[in-house]
Amino acid sequence: MEFLDVNALRVIWYLLIGVLIIGYAVLDGFDLGVGVLHLFTRDEHEKRIHLNAIGPVWDGNEVWLITGGAALFAAFPFVYATVFSGFYIAFMLLLTALICRAVSFEFRGKVDSQQWRTVWDWAFGLGSLVPALLYGVAIGNVMHGLPIDKAGTFTGTFLGLLNPFSLLIGLVSLALFTLHGAVYLTLKTQGPQLEKLVRQIPPLWMIVVVLYFLASVATAYTSPFLFDGLFANPLFWVLLVLMLGSVAAVPVLVKKGKYFLGFLSSSGAIVSMVGLFALSLFPRLVPSSTDLSYSLTIFNSSSTQRTLGIMLIIALIGVPIVLTYTILIYRVFKGKVTLTKESY
Repeated sequence: MEFLDVNALRVIWYLLIGVLIIGYAVLDGFDLGVGVLHLFTRDEHEKRIHLNAIGPVWDGNEVWLITGGAALFAAFPFVYATVFSGFYIAFMLLLTALICRAVSFEFRGKVDSQQWRTVWDWAFGLGSLVPALLYGVAIGNVMHGLPIDKAGTFTGTFLGLLNPFSLLIGLVSLALFTLHGAVYLTLKTQGPQLEKLVRQIPPLWMIVVVLYFLASVATAYTSPFLFDGLFANPLFWVLLVLMLGSVAAVPVLVKKGKYFLGFLSSSGAIVSMVGLFALSLFPRLVPSSTDLSYSLTIFNSSSTQRTLGIMLIIALIGVPIVLTYTILIYRVFKGKVTLTKESY
């Protein structure tokens, strides 16, 4: 990759990490949303449908999160060091939640006891809700800016990460993933459960719209630097139109029974929202709330040109493999869920 200069490689890696974050949000987003809905479900048959709707795919979906973290470490190690040290407690909470969620799949049906199943239902539900919330809280803190000094060292506290703005963005991601999960379940359910989901989607959609509007207003007030030069960028208007169109189409398509198109629209909304966030942030990776000049950018926090080039070759080989596996597994397990003796 010596024919690419270091700045071109930095931009490419910024885009690649953005793709990995989007991949995780779209794919594991509906997994987490199904888990949140599970918390509010009392019917045993519906609960088993939830588990089996995502059972074959949830672990593959989380690969995108792991790959994103590895890519950040390889391409922008200073950002990795700062973010992971600053978010250390939050990441421990995230890992604990994901572990509980993973174990719940295997343990829930091992003992024929309602109390046993209830414990693992809570593990599955809360193990989905916490990551869905923390995903937005992490993005909210980046949008707000982290307390970073001139040396790039995080100087804040865990409680400081739980500021009102970041919690609002966390609620946006929680509501968005829950809606995304509900739309996904329309592809996997039938009968009364499907009819119930169709009734639930419009109010969930309204919550997302209201929270996103409030978050947009709060962002303009809290982080005006994100809007610098944004409106002059044609890509902003493309992403904005895509986002508005995708969001508006979700309840319409679901009401018409076009569930797959509804899921694509829900996915498009997530893609465009994360895309708008990345576009407004560029070229910063972690803005500094102490002084914007202390921010970590793609220019002052990247690896060497050789490292970026070698890792890009590896990515060009590995990412298509992951995409191929993902497409294959979804083709194999497409269609409505039917419960058998071997089901969760």
